Amino acid sequence: MRFFLFLFVAIFFPFWGCKPPQKKQVEPIIQGVKGLVTAITGNQMPRIGAPPTVPQAYPTTVFFYEPTDITRTQQWNQGPLFTNIYTKLIAAVDTDSTGAFVAKLPVGSYSVFVQAGQQFYANSFDIRNNINLVTVDKGKLTEMNIVVNYTSTN
Repeated sequence: MRFFLFLFVAIFFPFWGCKPPQKKQVEPIIQGVKGLVTAITGNQMPRIGAPPTVPQAYPTTVFFYEPTDITRTQQWNQGPLFTNIYTKLIAAVDTDSTGAFVAKLPVGSYSVFVQAGQQFYANSFDIRNNINLVTVDKGKLTEMNIVVNYTSTN
């Protein structure tokens, strides 16, 4: 009996380890937000004979929070940087090396921030002081491009 068990294990065990790897099915994202995060730095005043500055890729993390107004954050130096956000984080996605991102999100509105060093960056407000809102509609991929420009000068 031991011989047959040994023979079975010796013959079939190596084949179990040789099974080809299964490809993971990647489901395309059809509802949420997609976009590109870029950065502009330095002097942005137009100059005669000088070409305009070309935005550069800004690899970072993009955060999607419940709609957030200015009173529900801790703003740094009254600028576009925030040290704390006091609303619920819904999702966070990393950009690729070119700054591109895609986030799968439920229908709704979200405040969008990007990681800038140890802080959060957002520079768009509506008339109710909601920060950087984006709306996701059913079955649609909303496009949102973000330009990080807190180090540029005018």
